[in-house]
Amino acid sequence: MKGDQLKNFFTSDKIEAGCDEAGRGCLAGPVFAAAVILSRDFYHPLLNDSKKLTAKQRNELRLYIEENASFYAVEKMTPKEIDRYNILNASFKTMHKAITKLGKTPELLLIDGNRFIPYKKIDHECIIKGDGKYTSIAAASILAKTYRDEYMEKLHAKFPNYGWSKNKGYPTLQHRKAIMDHGPCKHHRQSFRLYPLPEQGDLFKEK
Repeated sequence: MKGDQLKNFFTSDKIEAGCDEAGRGCLAGPVFAAAVILSRDFYHPLLNDSKKLTAKQRNELRLYIEENASFYAVEKMTPKEIDRYNILNASFKTMHKAITKLGKTPELLLIDGNRFIPYKKIDHECIIKGDGKYTSIAAASILAKTYRDEYMEKLHAKFPNYGWSKNKGYPTLQHRKAIMDHGPCKHHRQSFRLYPLPEQGDLFKEK
């Protein structure tokens, strides 16, 4: 689905906020989450799941969303917090932080994925691959992804050995080899398996 095929809303009478995260499967860096409330007639022809867009398209859409969303918020949780809470709970807590920062309280949360920890007394709907189905979730996926990519590019300037300007902290062959050669740094998630085992050759595949 692209912008002209995404659904603009789940209900006809509630203020909805789409929520998504970025960086859950990474070995390094924070997890980011965004919450977005859009008007009923919000539209951009390129709007889609962030993973299906080029970096240029995502950055173009980020500016459009920031200028045209009714409300949006982006938050992050550090590697130390991820190690403390585990990545699944950290992802939910980061979404909660973003929802809290919205300038308006939503009446329904549209969550990308199949699980969520309820936020206060607000109803929520978990939607598998929701970032390719609903405009607000797609917008949240783009904000979370672009904010996180920008953050990892800045970290790369201080820790160039790991190639974060390209792999953004994901477990690519180059990233894992760099960890083996240089060891992990303070931005790596210590609760994650940073080193591949011989029987796990699939971990070396580029993603």
